[in-house]
Amino acid sequence: MHEPSHAQKAYLARQKRDRCLVVGARLLVFLIFLAQWEIFSRLGWIDSFIFSSPSMIFQTFVKMAEDQSLFVHIGATLKETLLSFAIVVLAGLGISVLLWSCPRLAKVLEPYLVVLNSLPKSALAPLLIVWLGARQRTIIVAGMSVAIFGCILNLYTGFGEVNPEKRKLIRTLGGGKKEELLKIVLPSCIPLILANMKVNIGLCLVGVIIGEFIGARQGLGYLIIYGSQTFQQVCILKLFPCSILHISSFTLLFPVTAAFSFLSTSYNETFSDFPSKKKIFF
Repeated sequence: MHEPSHAQKAYLARQKRDRCLVVGARLLVFLIFLAQWEIFSRLGWIDSFIFSSPSMIFQTFVKMAEDQSLFVHIGATLKETLLSFAIVVLAGLGISVLLWSCPRLAKVLEPYLVVLNSLPKSALAPLLIVWLGARQRTIIVAGMSVAIFGCILNLYTGFGEVNPEKRKLIRTLGGGKKEELLKIVLPSCIPLILANMKVNIGLCLVGVIIGEFIGARQGLGYLIIYGSQTFQQVCILKLFPCSILHISSFTLLFPVTAAFSFLSTSYNETFSDFPSKKKIFF
């Protein structure tokens, strides 16, 4: 293998430095937010009984971690969220490919997908409990219902916006739908797929928590409802819902979205700044 040139080394070093700066800026913004929240709470500028504070949230976390009750509920929500997310990704990608390959079917189903995507998903949760029962699969379906229709519409639209000249080139060279999909459409839509995954992991978490509000005996949604119902009676856990939401954000969303952001950024850097590398698609 040839040694990287000086320009390539400088480019890689610059990209690495930029990534470090972005990560550092993200951490700095978050720490400033926590510091302001804590200071405002201690000075009485915000009501700590209503809005809590980072120190109170940490104390609550430690208390619940000691008896391991928190990890049971986080584990339940994590399992349901990841299952619903995996199904959304696989089903959304599969259905989008099917609609792209069958334009007539897409014309028939697209209005229904738009209507289903516009429905208030929180209103569907009670119906799902009635139809499917208060089971774990119902909560998984609730998580899927929030993200699946938007995922299908976004991916299908993105597939249709791929450069038509590249698709014509594949057909001119004797390729069919399969080659067009694998060589042009999917590689070109990798940033779109990753962006959808970043959004869908959060939507699935929201849907799962909504489902746990109504039909669960464990999970973060159940804890939020329990905390709100006992809030004025025994004043336990100092704004328990807010504490749990922050814990869930770091436990579920931050690592996954950070990974997707890194993959998407790396892909864009690789194929935007080195035009010659785009030849891999042909």
